Amino acid sequence: MAVDAQTVEKLAELARIAISEETIDEVSSRLGDVLQLVDQLQAVNTDGVEPMAHPLDEVQVLRKDEVTEPNRREEFLALAPQTEAGLYLVPKVID
Repeated sequence: MAVDAQTVEKLAELARIAISEETIDEVSSRLGDVLQLVDQLQAVNTDGVEPMAHPLDEVQVLRKDEVTEPNRREEFLALAPQTEAGLYLVPKVID
C-alpha cells in the first residue's frame, strides 16, 4: 500500500511531529513497508490458535496481601487544618 506525501503530512500534523520536505519520501516509503507487513500478518490463518497474554508461559508469584503498617489515619487527620467526617477539607478551586 502506497502512502502519499499528503497522508504523511497529515499524520505528522496529527502526531505533532515535524517532518522536513526532504524526508517525506523516505517516511512515505517506510510507512508503506509497515503497512505491507501488517497486510502480511493479517493474511496469516490463525484459526485454532489461542490468544496469548505473553509469549513466555511464566507465572508471576505474588506476595500475600497483608497489612504491614499500623493505621495512622487519625494522626494524619489531626495534622490537617480542616477535616470533617474523616475527610480533608480543602479550598474550592473551581467555581
